[in-house]
Amino acid sequence: MSASPAVHSLPDAVLQATSPPIASRSIVASPRAKARMDGPSGRGPSSARKAAQLLSLDAEIRALARSIAQAAVEVLAGTRPAQQLSRTLDPGCLSALQHRAALTRAHAANAQGGQSRLHRSPMVRSVRVCAVNDGVYEASLVVSEELRSRAVAMRLEGSNGAWKVTALEIG
Repeated sequence: MSASPAVHSLPDAVLQATSPPIASRSIVASPRAKARMDGPSGRGPSSARKAAQLLSLDAEIRALARSIAQAAVEVLAGTRPAQQLSRTLDPGCLSALQHRAALTRAHAANAQGGQSRLHRSPMVRSVRVCAVNDGVYEASLVVSEELRSRAVAMRLEGSNGAWKVTALEIG
């Protein structure tokens, strides 16, 4: 008896049922096609457009949180005046930051004879943002200084086209 390999062909229905679906390519749609993709009634953005807007907003919040955190640590070091943050910080946060900066400078002056080595060249290492509600974000950051790293947490609320920090904690 000869041992020949048996080749069996599967019926077409079985092949079609087991084959993976063909991936569709994304193409640039015409304005008329985009209007059809805006939703079933032509009103409101599509889910792809919403996702792109959210990513853009997340990137904006991330950049804003990064600059505010670095500036706040520089205020603690005494290398930046706190008034530069008056447009982005809530009045309560601003006064708390000014108070802590004064305490930090007084402590550094007493401990080291007036030469402060704290808070030299702070650099933001990581930023995480989370949307809490519409127009409300929370951010957590890690800021590294010459001698140590710090955790910074803030809450950003948007109103009238501007973002304000309503809570700021620096570890």
